[in-house]
Amino acid sequence: MYLFPGHGHQVSEADRHAERVEVPRVEYEKLSDDRLGEPSAAIRGRVAAARDSLRSQLRRFEGTSLTCNADMGPAEVRDFCQVDPAGKSLLKAAMQQLQMSARAYHRILKLARTIADLAGSERIETVHLAEAIQYRPRRQS
Repeated sequence: MYLFPGHGHQVSEADRHAERVEVPRVEYEKLSDDRLGEPSAAIRGRVAAARDSLRSQLRRFEGTSLTCNADMGPAEVRDFCQVDPAGKSLLKAAMQQLQMSARAYHRILKLARTIADLAGSERIETVHLAEAIQYRPRRQS
């Protein structure tokens, strides 16, 4: 476990290296616009929902040594990351087209589980898988 700098929160090794997302630069026009951002109450609501989702996730792992989706190994991914036939089709196509390894396959399923959790969905939907695949790091040419 690691301490999150400046906050004292513990972060597991798996969480530290979970997923990295490339974020494009923000144009000056967007930064200097006079429009107001999202209200604090709306952000508070999303944070509360995410916390509730985490509590639900922890109940999923009762009786195991797991504390978060990132901790899952291949056996747990098989148990907790079931996808429907359309999702399996999408994963198969992604594996072939993107030449994904078994490790990448499991990482995408774990990330899709997290996306589904944040969306309040018991099941991993195809849209959650598509989002997880989209976050996959691009290979440098």
